[in-house]
Amino acid sequence: MIIENIMLAFGEVLTLKTVLLMTLGVAGGLIAGAIPGFTIAMAVVLTLPFTFSMPPSQGLATMVSVLVGGLSGGLMAGILTGIPGTPSSVATTFDGFPMARNGKPGLALGLGVWSSFCGGMISAVLLVTLAPQLARVGLEFQPWDYFMLVMFALTITASLAGKNIVKGLMAGALGLLVRTVGEDEAAGMARFDFGSDMLLGGFDFIAVLIGLFAFSQLLNDVRDPEMARKSLSEASPVKARIEHRNAIREIAKRWIIVVRSAFIGTFTGILPGAGGSVANILAYDQAKKSSRHPEKFGTGIPDGVIAPESSNNAVEGGALITMMALGIPGDVTTAVMLGALLIHDVVPSPTFITEEPVLAYSIFIAFFIANFIMLFLQSGMLRVFILVTRIRMYFLAAVILGFCGMGVFALNNVASDLWTLLWFGILGFLMRHFGFPLAPMILGVVLGNIAELNLARALAINESLLPFFTRPWALFFLIIALFSAMFPWFQTARGRKKWTLFYLPVACFAACVPLAMMAWQNSSVPRGVIAVIVVTSGAYILAQRWRSGWSLEAHAGHELSES
Repeated sequence: MIIENIMLAFGEVLTLKTVLLMTLGVAGGLIAGAIPGFTIAMAVVLTLPFTFSMPPSQGLATMVSVLVGGLSGGLMAGILTGIPGTPSSVATTFDGFPMARNGKPGLALGLGVWSSFCGGMISAVLLVTLAPQLARVGLEFQPWDYFMLVMFALTITASLAGKNIVKGLMAGALGLLVRTVGEDEAAGMARFDFGSDMLLGGFDFIAVLIGLFAFSQLLNDVRDPEMARKSLSEASPVKARIEHRNAIREIAKRWIIVVRSAFIGTFTGILPGAGGSVANILAYDQAKKSSRHPEKFGTGIPDGVIAPESSNNAVEGGALITMMALGIPGDVTTAVMLGALLIHDVVPSPTFITEEPVLAYSIFIAFFIANFIMLFLQSGMLRVFILVTRIRMYFLAAVILGFCGMGVFALNNVASDLWTLLWFGILGFLMRHFGFPLAPMILGVVLGNIAELNLARALAINESLLPFFTRPWALFFLIIALFSAMFPWFQTARGRKKWTLFYLPVACFAACVPLAMMAWQNSSVPRGVIAVIVVTSGAYILAQRWRSGWSLEAHAGHELSES
């Protein structure tokens, strides 16, 4: 029966008209993702009216294609201009743009293309095989768990700050403060508006993002008249060729980063409201923390491109899991797709895959095929996009600023967003000048609203603070947040301080407590097995330290041999 449904689904998707529509959808998504301010959600919303007259499988296949193309399109602008085309490609710019400026845009784009493809394919496999099981995990999350998840994510601020930890923390706090301006979503009260209607509406996230990254970068590039007359690649000529072979070779060496980042993206996509803007920064942070050379991140290394791109393309696979298995949209784009299903009188639920198997498998197959179409189209289109690096900066800055202004205004059709773009662009320029990192501020803006909203919901349900420490998922994220916050000090002191010998074993023992609680409360055998594996790993590491006589030299030598 399953084989029969899969064959029927292939018959639905692999028609000439559907494949052509999917190709157009991927191309449209690539263009939308590459234009700063023109979000993936906008592209999917614009596509929705054209799908009303289509059969459900054909319409959803077209929107899935726009979705996949948009996720990959953001890397073009991020790598070539330093301006993330979409919020889900913010972390890609941290190393992709420096790599392009170092004369390797072909390699950077190749890494982005193939990482996106690998992340999407891994997510697609998980979407097909683990949809019901992974969706149940997302269903367990309550406001306390979401709040602690955000607290864990905010510990990344210290990692993104580099050597300027104090300045990084200040930038992160400023991002959180920016997010509090306007009307409180939970209580409906005005805050920090000072009697201004513009401030009462708050700052649009996309306008803030483009102002901080795009406008500030443009101001920085054209402040010197001599530099403004040069192109991005004038210092080292760039060939209009994507280095596919070198990119595949680099990714093959770092397959662990690809798999880990894809799992991070898929799991983040399962959580409603998290999305690619959180996943790509989480994956970047984990790649940096596990790297033998964390100090090289931000200078243009392959790891810093592979991790976020593998993650953000895997997000939508996770979001589709919760939409199809539970009827809960993981983000704005899947919410639009949910609306498309409802228009066709199809209601996603835990029984959706069994009641509508052909449509469900059509979505699975469309997600697979769209990733292959993305790889083919982007490989060709990037030959054109890479020529952007040869345009003189003053002309390129004017064109980009014009697109940014149009994109920001098109979001809400209000002039106040243009003022937000201007003032945050100036703020970003001043922060760059005085050595304040922008990434922690962006993280604060992204996560501040999620943290505040879930904290308000949690306290509205129960005024006690105990659930933040007694719920298994909340306790799990609290524990890894504490160890994540300590990780920069661990990396600095590793091999020199005695306490570093106990860091990993204690982390394993602490993490197994909430895992054991989950296994006990849900009668979950897999989680019990994971808890046993984690505690066994901690015991093994501790035994190794004991056999070496708690020797820092042996520990440092072991680390050196691994390097």
